[in-house]
Amino acid sequence: MDQEAFNLSVRKFLKTIGVGSQREIEQAVAAALRHSAVSEHDRIDATMTLEIPAIGLKVPFAGELRLK
Repeated sequence: MDQEAFNLSVRKFLKTIGVGSQREIEQAVAAALRHSAVSEHDRIDATMTLEIPAIGLKVPFAGELRLK
């Protein structure tokens, strides 16, 4: 395995996830605020699962989004 090429591809993948996920979260929260589904003082539980079926990886991540 070419470690440098692998690291670059992992970083590119994570950057894509980070940018795309942030955009999707921001849009969904803005819509929820517009529809009063959440208030600007809420904390929202969030989960994400990283899956790579080819190597049997499935890792859940949990966190909290604070709106204020």
